[in-house]
Parts: sequence; structure tokens; C-alpha cells
Amino acid sequence: MNLSERIESSLTPESLALIRLVKTEAERLNLPLYIVGGSVRDLLLGSVIKDFDLIVEGDAARLADALLRKFGGKVLFHARFGTATWTLDETTSKRLNIPIFQLAEFPPFIDLISARSETYPEPGALPAIKRSTIDDDLRRRDFTVNAMAVRLDGKYYGDLYDPLGGQKDLENKLIRILHPQSFIDDPTRMFRAVRYAVRYQFELESVTQQAAVDAEARAVLSRLSGERIRHEFDLIFEEEKPLVILVALEDLSLIKVIHPALEKVRAMALSHLKKPADEFGKFALPGILSLRQALGWILYLLHLPQADIDTVARRLAFPALLTDSIRAASSLLADLPSFKDWKPSQWTFHLDELPSLSVYAVWLVTSESPLHDYLTKWQHVKPITTGDDLVARGLEPGPKFKDILARLRAARLDGEVGSDIEEEQLLRRLVRQ
Repeated sequence: MNLSERIESSLTPESLALIRLVKTEAERLNLPLYIVGGSVRDLLLGSVIKDFDLIVEGDAARLADALLRKFGGKVLFHARFGTATWTLDETTSKRLNIPIFQLAEFPPFIDLISARSETYPEPGALPAIKRSTIDDDLRRRDFTVNAMAVRLDGKYYGDLYDPLGGQKDLENKLIRILHPQSFIDDPTRMFRAVRYAVRYQFELESVTQQAAVDAEARAVLSRLSGERIRHEFDLIFEEEKPLVILVALEDLSLIKVIHPALEKVRAMALSHLKKPADEFGKFALPGILSLRQALGWILYLLHLPQADIDTVARRLAFPALLTDSIRAASSLLADLPSFKDWKPSQWTFHLDELPSLSVYAVWLVTSESPLHDYLTKWQHVKPITTGDDLVARGLEPGPKFKDILARLRAARLDGEVGSDIEEEQLLRRLVRQ
């Protein structure tokens, strides 16, 4: 089967232009070149391809060096994995005669990867890598639908290479592992299997379904590092239907293997996971997480008791700021009934001490109007008076500064003052006191 026409229609003109540059150099060096994995899967599904990996049957570093010499840019070599990343910059713009502002339309980098085989020294360990053939490279992958390649060089341009039946499984809407030991070698594949099944509305093939409940695979999963498991959840929260994925993982009894406390989670809160409206502005994010990942974790765990949040955080090696954000949301949710008669200033001074993303998460699950008012209005209310103004009135800097400014802000929030003149009058009374 030849997919050259699909390649031309599924990639942006800029991505196609870069691939042509790479394939020309690969042909000159007599290095077979392939698009592989998820890019081929999406190509067959008719999706637009935004990211792609290029596999070189041979030395990827040699190809990257040739591209660097001819077209400029920068290259980062990763010797252990046999990969090289070619990044475009101003020198590429000049050599290709592309205006620098147009360079932003191109993929910022291309990963070039030497075809390799992988062996696992023990279950769950990171694999040992050895340069090999495209056939071995495909056989190291997770599922048949991700184990296809399309050749890009010479007369073979567009030819599909599918030794494991991935195209047929795509047509039959099946997620299939490549061998029965797959989940034992890498238990994170169980999460990926469910994630793909939900995303594409596929089913787990029978052997794959059975492997997901294998006792040895679960034992290896229970010993996996927190960082690796947390990364899989991060990817789940980026999906369109994270709640459906997590329910499917619960149905396979995989969640409790990670930590028993996760059986208490009310995953339904994730039905609220969505991009905030513009009125909420921007949120500070804990660690290197995206907004969906951070908000996903908060929504997923905020109904847990504080002690369980702490044990899950330790098991999954959460960044400290993420743990604090989840704890803050959990406390706020539990304390809400006691705040019902508060004034706007009381709400504001309390919520100012919490991460705004935690406040937003609790508003999503409760629709408590003061939380919305705080996020969209109250937190931005400030008196016009500043510390410099107080100094100009002869006051010595100290704790009283904070008290006066807080009193002025509270008056603004609670409607005691509605104009700059009224604030000035209140200020005079406070200074006299």
C-alpha cells in the first residue's frame, strides 16, 4: 500500500518541506528513512499530523550532522538512545532563504532516531538499546496500531511497512499488544492501551484484555516509580475524556494497584475539567505541569481526606506545589459551609492565601458564587492608597500600614466606600485613630 498522497494532504506545507530536505540528505547518504508509530496510525485514520518521528535505518547522528552542515540550525545528540534533535534557527532561515518571521510556521525541531531493538533486563526496568533494523524497531513498540512505518526515501516514498497487522487492527478498531509479556516488560502500556481505546473508541483485543489483569504485570506496576505512573496520569488528563479513561482503568482494577486510597476517589469531579473562560485570567501552575494536568490532579483528588492526599502524593512523587494545591482545595471544600455568612472582604482575605487554581477547582464542583466573584472581581480590588501615601502623611512604616491598607481594601470590597473621595475620608479617620 502506498500512502504518498495521504502524506501530502495530512502534513502542513512547512512540515512537508522539512521532510523533503531530510529525505534528500538521507538519499544522498544511502540511509533508509521512515515515518513511524502514531504518525502512521493517524495518517491511516485520516487525521492531520502535527508531530512526527523519523526513523533512520543506520546512524541518525550522521544524518543530523549532514543537515547541520548544509542547512544550519543546532543539533543535540543523545548517544544512549541513538537519537539526534535538529532544531531550526536564524542560520536555517538564511540558508533556506526563508524570512525569519515565516520560520515560526515550521516545526521547531525534528527528532531523528536510529532504528533499534530493545531488551528488558528485568520487568518494569528501562530497556537496553541496540541499533538494529526497522523490523526490530517496530517489534519493540507497544501496540500493533503503533507498529507501522511509511518509507520516505527514493523510489519507496509512501510505501507502508506493516509486518504486525496494525492496519487490520485499525480497521477492526482493536488495541493489541505485540506479545503476551508486553505489560510485564512495561506496565505503563496498560494505561496507554486504555487511553487509546477511549480516544479512538476502540476495544482491547482479547489477549490484551487478559494480559491487563495478569497478576505478574500488576505486581510490576505496584513497584513502578511514582514519576512514571504520574506521567501516565498527566497524559490522561490531557485527553478529551479523562473521566471515561479512569473509569475504564477502575473497571480493570488497575487504580487500586497504584495506591489503595485511590479507590476512594470521586472521579466524577473530572467531568468539570475544561479550559477556563477568559474572565478568569491566567493561573499560576505548580511545577512544570500544564493547566489541564494540574487542574486534573486537583479535581481528581480534592475529595480525599488530607492524610490520603499526602500518602498518594508521596507514592507518585508529586511536586510540593501540586500537593499544596490539592490540600488547599480539599480544605476549602470541607470548610465552605462555615463561610456562608461571610462578607466579600472575609472571602477575599481568606482566598488570597490559597492557590487560585485550587479556588477555581472548588468553584467548578460547587458553583459557589463567592468563589466565582473572588476569581473574576474581588481579588483584583485594591485601594487607591499606597504605602507611599501613608509615608507622605507622616506615618512610620510598620504593622499599622498593613492594617490601614487592609481596612481600606475591605471597605472597597464590602461597599462601605464607593469612590476615591469616600476612601480619602475613611483614610483620614483611620490615620487620626
